[in-house]
Amino acid sequence: MNPLPRDGASVSAIRGTAATDRPVDPAPAARRRRRRLTVAALAALGLVALAVPALRALTRGEHAVPAAQLRVATVVRGRFVSEVSAQGTVVAALSPTLVAPAAGSVAYRVRAGEPVRRGQLLAVVDSPELRNEYAKEHASLESLEATLARETIEIRRKSLANREAFDVAGVALRAAEREFARAEGAYAQHVMSQRDHDKASDELDAARIRHRHATASAALEEDSLALELKTRRLERDRQRLVCDELKRRVAELELRAPVDGVVGTLAVAEQASVAARAAVVTVVDPSVYEVEFTAPDVYAGTLRPGMAAEVTLGADSAPATVVALSPEVRQGQLVGRARFQGAQPTSLSQNQRVAVRVVVEARDGVLKVERGAFVDSGGGRVAYRLDGDLAERVAVHLGSSSASEVEILDGLAAGDRIVVSSLAAFENAPRVRLIH
Repeated sequence: MNPLPRDGASVSAIRGTAATDRPVDPAPAARRRRRRLTVAALAALGLVALAVPALRALTRGEHAVPAAQLRVATVVRGRFVSEVSAQGTVVAALSPTLVAPAAGSVAYRVRAGEPVRRGQLLAVVDSPELRNEYAKEHASLESLEATLARETIEIRRKSLANREAFDVAGVALRAAEREFARAEGAYAQHVMSQRDHDKASDELDAARIRHRHATASAALEEDSLALELKTRRLERDRQRLVCDELKRRVAELELRAPVDGVVGTLAVAEQASVAARAAVVTVVDPSVYEVEFTAPDVYAGTLRPGMAAEVTLGADSAPATVVALSPEVRQGQLVGRARFQGAQPTSLSQNQRVAVRVVVEARDGVLKVERGAFVDSGGGRVAYRLDGDLAERVAVHLGSSSASEVEILDGLAAGDRIVVSSLAAFENAPRVRLIH
């Protein structure tokens, strides 16, 4: 603190701020306060306007839901088409895959995408094991052929010897018969003794026995020789079948196009080793395409061959027919095939992605409504019908459904407006007030 001046000292006067002060107009501040008060009043009125319906609904025991969160549709009567939508892929109806008949290395004669004609050489599989096996079996066949020829000559020799023995026995029989006839004459004239006569008779009987046995033996020997020859021929024929099969397999080492078309895929690299029955090359016939589609397994009992279908390719669509369905479900998907009706589109390519719509049924005069989440959230038994700002719960019975519509069997009438979005916010209340 500064000390007070002593008596007789001079004191300087302090300059004031009166010279810099300016008068301030209070009108703008008042206007700003009035504007703030007006905005606050309007906001309060808006809140009151929004709160009144909710308060009114609470006083009536109703549930309130903002209308902006809901989707509403009108029940109509008209043509109902039940359909199944699926994703599909364009595939060639005829696309054979050629496989290696035996293990070996592959040498291609064509390239992927190259057009080919039926019978054209596509690839060659070099299989030394198969070729060696064929050469070995062919040598065995030639050995059997030589053995059969030698056996045939030997059998003919034995047959001649049997026939010779048979003929000799016949000659001996005739000689014995003549001797006996002379002995009979001599014995009748009493110029031959009884002993000589009996001897001639015994010799005739012995000749007859030898001839009979020679005849039977010759027949048995002929049968034995024929059977032996047949056995040798069967062995030769069996070996010939083995050689024919191996020859066919060796010929199959040259893989040729089974149809006119385009080379699709080359399964292995050039000169790569492949196992037996491994895929080598695929030929695609571009003249006939089909669509392979997959649908959820819930439609396994609904879809069947013969149903009409529609294939959508970009902005274009083409009629088709379901021609086949897989007998099993894989990973929750049912696989089927659809074939184009009439002329197929010209802009198709292998493995092109398309959309498939399969028509399950089509009926006229059906009561229907747009399909929405209310089907699942309401269990298919409940809907909320609108009456002004009030949504009332009604029991419904739904029928068939499609991707965009659902059939109504009971509970609603044509012209009714219902909530088709999720009913979770309604909390199963009997009446719901819609807040706009």
